[in-house]
Amino acid sequence: MALVCVEDFEKKAHSVLEKNALDYYRSGAGEQFTLQLNRDAFRRIRIRPRCLRDVSVIDTSCHILGIDLRWPLGIAPSAMQKLAHPEGEGGNARAAGNAGSIYILSTLSTMSIEEVAAAAPNTNKWFQLYVYKDRSLTEQMVRRAEKANFKAIVLTVDAPIFGQRRSDIRNKFNLPPHLHLANFQGIKADGVISNNEATSGINAYVSSQFDSTLTWKDVTWLVNLTKLPIIVKGILTREDAVLAREFGCAGVIVSNHGARQIDTVPASIEALPEIVKAVGNDLVVMLDGGVTQGNDIFKALALGAKMVFVGRAALWGLACNGQKGVEDLLGVLKKDFEITLGLSGCQRLHDITSDMVTHESTYAKL
Repeated sequence: MALVCVEDFEKKAHSVLEKNALDYYRSGAGEQFTLQLNRDAFRRIRIRPRCLRDVSVIDTSCHILGIDLRWPLGIAPSAMQKLAHPEGEGGNARAAGNAGSIYILSTLSTMSIEEVAAAAPNTNKWFQLYVYKDRSLTEQMVRRAEKANFKAIVLTVDAPIFGQRRSDIRNKFNLPPHLHLANFQGIKADGVISNNEATSGINAYVSSQFDSTLTWKDVTWLVNLTKLPIIVKGILTREDAVLAREFGCAGVIVSNHGARQIDTVPASIEALPEIVKAVGNDLVVMLDGGVTQGNDIFKALALGAKMVFVGRAALWGLACNGQKGVEDLLGVLKKDFEITLGLSGCQRLHDITSDMVTHESTYAKL
């Protein structure tokens, strides 16, 4: 069967992934209300297309934090990608590069910073970071990313502790013995991987260095530590977006961590407008969460995002056929976005305006 949409890739990935890996990738926190909301919220937004405009040439190129891209979609950080396919993070990163996108490498990866840099030297790469109790460990990660020519640091700020993911608890999720957290190889950590009934094994390991005392002053420390731009990921309120601006960040990613941290928070797309209104003229505002179609990209840009990221979708592509699967999935999304642009009367990204989308309630009142 031809794979013509993200849902097709997801269905095929579900048929080939082992249960533990599949449940880890697809699960959300709690009863998974926000996981479904990430998709439903996009469906509640209506596109208001304009007609009789010249769309004979469609240009999706953009410029984000000093990087020229072919289109405004990148791959979000997702942990342990060799669970999906032996090519792992390297295959995903190469696919992003070939698509003219940005790839964000997770700290909790099964290939190291250096291995991904070698596997995808021509890809624009950002590094996702947690600030650890041992600040020297954090600094070491930053220096390695700098040396490997990563272009930005993406600081995840919505995980002072891990959310409760019920599937991981039921499955007693742990990495299989042939895989490891590559960025921690040779680094002494306080904790050990264990199958604790109250949390997954991987959580027990990483939590030993997670710092729940983290505050904005630590963001100042990180901003002063490196010349790379700092992007904070996990922002859902205007108040925190304003603080990100005040503390020297270059951008924010509006995100609810794939609905994996706290259930019943808003969908990312629902939180986007208030954040754009608060800081959109001062910071690069981006989004992840729930993007599966070209019209989702359009809607996010119309509401003020400069770029969107996909996480699970890229994992489904990787599970289907490694690097080639991700390339095929990104190709499907890019073509779908180009069609949405043309049918909405837009040649270029700057033709997308806020009045081209509206909430469904606008029409429900009629």
